[in-house]
Amino acid sequence: MNHHPLRRLVLLAIVAIAAAWSLSGTAHAYSYAAAGAEPLIDHREALLGAIAKGDWKAADTAYQGMAADLDYLDKNEDAGIVKALSDAMAAKDGQAVRKVLMRAYADEIERRLRGARENLKDYQTSKILVVKAQRFYTAMAGDLPPATGKTVDDELKKALDAIGNPGVFGFGNKPADPAAFAKAHDAIHAVLASVGR
Repeated sequence: MNHHPLRRLVLLAIVAIAAAWSLSGTAHAYSYAAAGAEPLIDHREALLGAIAKGDWKAADTAYQGMAADLDYLDKNEDAGIVKALSDAMAAKDGQAVRKVLMRAYADEIERRLRGARENLKDYQTSKILVVKAQRFYTAMAGDLPPATGKTVDDELKKALDAIGNPGVFGFGNKPADPAAFAKAHDAIHAVLASVGR
């Protein structure tokens, strides 16, 4: 009796299950990064839409939805950003509100890229952080000067490439490139440091 076909079938099943598990982990990390709640982005359209209609009560409701994230930025990244947005809202100044949102998004891009830079040895964490930085860039892209937007877009792609790729079972493995990541991060920081200020 020949057991080789059965043994081969069992081995193929194990490999298929392991591959599916590995890929589902990667897909989950990406979907988390791409679709995770980001109140500063999630409430942006409601805030700006209400301002465009002159409905400052609805604008304030949308603003409250992002207040916790703004408080975090104010305490940890950018002192004074809460006051700047509160003053813009109190003055009913839509352009000033948009400007402060740009500042907040630049802060978030910097924060996520800094976190990814510090965690390059952890592929999943660094990828999540770079993809989240890309989400903030996408939200603000229409308000950036074209040359600035192109720089940020190009350098975010380089940063994503620089985090490497663990491959599957070692195949397609590409180590992280800290120098390339640092160069991309620094280029983005240079063009966004004055945005909204």
